[in-house]
Amino acid sequence: MIYKALALQVTCRAINQLKTKEEVKAHIQREIQRIGAQIKASISFIGKDVKLVVLPEYFLTGFPMGESIESWRYKACIDPDGEAYQQLGQLAQENSLYLCGNAYETDRHFPNLYFQCSFIIAPSGDVILRYRRLNSMFAPTPHDVWEKYLDIYGLENVFPVVKTDIGNLACIASEEILYPEIARCFAMRGAEIFLHNTSEIGSPMLTQKNVAKLARAIENMAYVVSANSAGIEGTPIPMASTDGGSKIINYNGLVLAEAGYGESMVANAEIDLHALRHFRRRPGMGNFLARQRFELYAQSYAEHSFYPPNTLLAQEPDRGHFMHMQALVIERLEKIGVL
Repeated sequence: MIYKALALQVTCRAINQLKTKEEVKAHIQREIQRIGAQIKASISFIGKDVKLVVLPEYFLTGFPMGESIESWRYKACIDPDGEAYQQLGQLAQENSLYLCGNAYETDRHFPNLYFQCSFIIAPSGDVILRYRRLNSMFAPTPHDVWEKYLDIYGLENVFPVVKTDIGNLACIASEEILYPEIARCFAMRGAEIFLHNTSEIGSPMLTQKNVAKLARAIENMAYVVSANSAGIEGTPIPMASTDGGSKIINYNGLVLAEAGYGESMVANAEIDLHALRHFRRRPGMGNFLARQRFELYAQSYAEHSFYPPNTLLAQEPDRGHFMHMQALVIERLEKIGVL
């Protein structure tokens, strides 16, 4: 199967200056309508064979800037079964495509927390994959409530891969492209296409994240569809700091398409599933998946713990907690000679 994927580069409009949940709800509805119009127009220009659209990180709300975990959860986070997902589902249905995005959402099992979620919606309008970000500097993650999260959701829902008619899809959130273990855990479960929602530095230089995107594609023999924002409006940070460079990379690490700056549909390219699967099944030095010897590394991972799990199971969440924990980890790593 050959089809077009689009990493749609859109402006993220922040809700930090909005005061009420009602204002935020109206804002989210406007953003979904605006992006829906852009998707429809992009397909009209690119062609009806667009079957996958990936949106940037923060595309509905921006990110918290000084808000407490409690206030951000109340004001900015959407319900996993709520209206926003229904409206996004309608976009997927109307355009007969798979839609991938990223949002902050609540969880009834963890009423004091929220999670940053990358999701995939099928052409049916149903959410078929929900991945909660596992590494975050200032926000709760499943790892912070690890034992309870595993009891509720199980490991397969920590590293979900969904098999579809356009390939086996997995999501990578933002800076997690820098963590090779994340992509590898998806590849172990059969992922063929990594959908990367990001809002990152826009630079003509080869940034850390752009190096990582190439590496994740090569080492896992997978496509990477990475959608960056076209800047973030409504914060004191200069808008174009996180602008540009949305791209599609193939399983050889070749950049097939890349957007410049501003809102753009330029990052669109063909995904050739047959070629990818043929490449993965071909014996040789370049078949990095077939040459993996995980037993070599398993004991080292099992015997070492750096950042501890479950740190939010027994306390109320506070943004200062995460920096404090990292300082403790650095201190411990110094003592044992790692740093």
